[in-house]
Amino acid sequence: MMFWANLIGYQAVWFVTVIGAGRGLWWPAVLATITFAAVQIRFSSHRRADLRLLLLALLVGAVLEGVLAASGWARYAAPVPALPSGGAPLWILALWAAFAMTLNHSLGYLRGRAWLAAAFGVIGAPLAYLSAARGWQAVVFEPPIWRGLLWLAGGWAMAMPALVTLARLWTYAPRPGTGTLRAGTP
Repeated sequence: MMFWANLIGYQAVWFVTVIGAGRGLWWPAVLATITFAAVQIRFSSHRRADLRLLLLALLVGAVLEGVLAASGWARYAAPVPALPSGGAPLWILALWAAFAMTLNHSLGYLRGRAWLAAAFGVIGAPLAYLSAARGWQAVVFEPPIWRGLLWLAGGWAMAMPALVTLARLWTYAPRPGTGTLRAGTP
């Protein structure tokens, strides 16, 4: 049941985020992500790992999206508020945080499968961004659009294996001082 709740919850956050951004609103993404993350963390058996992944995903997202924006390869709808550097807007970072909440749950099958995670990133990320761009105008890729999509594919191809590897390591970490494994830290 938690698998489906996580999967459906994330998809709901994705739609709220891109539809809101396409209408110039950043706050629905933040509100939806905070709600989703709070529920996921409340019921997670991997709370510490989930929180670490959330923070790491925010950092990775800030870099990946910041370079995309600073390069001029893409423009985000609802660009304010953004990080002080003028890069990634808050709504896209909220989406990265929500995505992190799937790595130990509905995307948990990717842990230990770095090659599959990379393939997921190479294919899934550009498709998701294109659907956000074409369906809701949440992002606009500047011509030629292949530059922005290539950046996203490459960035996600590196980010996904790293994130799922850390999800696995942080979820099945040794107990302090014992050397035995534990299946998460509530």
